[in-house]
Amino acid sequence: MSSQDRIPDAVTLTGVGRVHGKGTAAVTALHEITVGIRRGGFIAVMGPSGSGKSTFLQCAAGLDRPTSGSVRLGETELAGLSESALTELRRERIGFVFQAFNLMPSLTVLENITLPLRLAGRKADRSWSAEIVRRVGLTGRTGHRPAELSGGQQQRVAIARALVTRPEVVFADEPTGALDSVTAKEVLVLLRDTVDSMGQTVVMVTHDPVAASYADRVLFLADGRITDTMAGASADRIADRMTHLGAWA
Repeated sequence: MSSQDRIPDAVTLTGVGRVHGKGTAAVTALHEITVGIRRGGFIAVMGPSGSGKSTFLQCAAGLDRPTSGSVRLGETELAGLSESALTELRRERIGFVFQAFNLMPSLTVLENITLPLRLAGRKADRSWSAEIVRRVGLTGRTGHRPAELSGGQQQRVAIARALVTRPEVVFADEPTGALDSVTAKEVLVLLRDTVDSMGQTVVMVTHDPVAASYADRVLFLADGRITDTMAGASADRIADRMTHLGAWA
């Protein structure tokens, strides 16, 4: 076996279940999910409303603790970590991009981008910050406030903020949900480029088959289970598969 074969996946879920509530009010959001997400890959997670997409992302990213099973980031098992250790892991090793850009309105673009470093008590690497700004197409905008930017530019700031810590994985939750189709395409091209040129690992939850078509692989969830996967699929094929999932079937 080569050394390449021994590199652990970026994220590994093994038998992950998540139950919300107790007794007769209990709702099972995830059933025995087992999947590995390789380093340097772009994974899209799709499914109808209530399929467990958001719970999948929250458990995989250490934002929520599964009821059963195991989640590993690289070789780190998340189950045994304290809340403070989990918080530190998320800050140091994971990047997040959300539908709502979650920028601080009083901070400049550059201050928003480097905020995770400041929160971690780390000094920003100027050359790396400048490289990230260039890659996301915000050169010349670093002194602006979020209110002075378009929605697409604000999402670029959010992506840069997710990348500035050099995370092992970026989790994106409906990152194009608040954008028009032209701007959404620009953001998806940017995410694709972070995978292709930077070797970044991206896990994206989306309801949009066009967005999912930018990924290497699509995981389809229905009723809390992975029901299918597709690699290199077109938006039309993904949309067709979505019509045969769970309650939509």
